[in-house]
Amino acid sequence: MSRIGKLPVKLPKGVTATVNADNEIAVKGPLGELKQKVNKSISIKVEDNTVVFSRSSEMKSDKAMHGLYRSLVNNMVNGVSAGYEKKLELVGVGYKAEAKGQLLQLSLGYSHDIYFQLPNEVKVEAVTEKRSNPVITLRSHDKQLIGQIAAKIRSFRMPEPYKGKGVRFVGEVIRKKAGKTATAAASSK
Repeated sequence: MSRIGKLPVKLPKGVTATVNADNEIAVKGPLGELKQKVNKSISIKVEDNTVVFSRSSEMKSDKAMHGLYRSLVNNMVNGVSAGYEKKLELVGVGYKAEAKGQLLQLSLGYSHDIYFQLPNEVKVEAVTEKRSNPVITLRSHDKQLIGQIAAKIRSFRMPEPYKGKGVRFVGEVIRKKAGKTATAAASSK
């Protein structure tokens, strides 16, 4: 049996889960509501503030789906109860970020500013302090959506390996390469 799939998902106080006839689970909590369609080979039972998953066969694909849907529902429960947060850091001279409601304005060294419209489920905050890099904070109850939005913002200016300039996650380590001067000095010896 799948080690992840057989673990029950505990529902914290204030979170409810319901399963309808189409094998779709809806999780509702203080931060919002999320729905997930589940494969027919996986059955879901909500009992005593826990969600339990079981599979119909021992096929390899069913075993994989068992753990997958348990993890997705666990992420949904954590999202509607506590929420998720991602922080992005803009590293580079003149890089700026400004949040105007659901519109994020980015200056990333191009000839033009980038305007990025965020969905209503994601809340954005841009902080610029003196002598530090601007930080964009994204908050949402949907883990998949917030990861997708953060990856899209990061793709506007990926961190480059020579100086480390670009948009990166806070705490992300960029492996830097040696520039031309280091190789030219080594070959002249």
